[in-house]
Amino acid sequence: MATLSSLSRQHVLQAIEEYDQRGEDSFLAVYGFAPQGAWSIQHEGRSYDLPAVVGVAHRFATGRIATADDIAGALAIAAGILRKRGFDVTQPGGAPAARTSTRAAAPKAPRAPRAPRAAAAPTTRRAAAPEEAPAPVCPTCFMTLPATGVCDTCG
Repeated sequence: MATLSSLSRQHVLQAIEEYDQRGEDSFLAVYGFAPQGAWSIQHEGRSYDLPAVVGVAHRFATGRIATADDIAGALAIAAGILRKRGFDVTQPGGAPAARTSTRAAAPKAPRAPRAPRAAAAPTTRRAAAPEEAPAPVCPTCFMTLPATGVCDTCG
């Protein structure tokens, strides 16, 4: 299965731009997708095949196209990722895809104002001891070099 979390909005827009340039039939044929129509992305008043756009956007993100088989079991996940990236996604039956949030949508209670912080007592600081420079290390064997600066092991 393809890693879809790497998709950015820009990757999806690049795939949509190529979709528009090639036309739907050519775009689907070039990348080996069959028109399915159940899941779609709505962008600027046009509808695009979700698996094909996600597969090609994956290519822009990772260098490898996500095939129809890679995406088949992850259409709901892909829809959620695209919604987070600001796209409208339609699921089978023509309805907008439902949110897949794991948190309950409970209203948040207002926060109480914070109490002002008490003034901290002044502290005295000791002067920091000067740090020693790290010992030189041989770039070949990573042993500490002797005072001569020439590694005893590597010569």
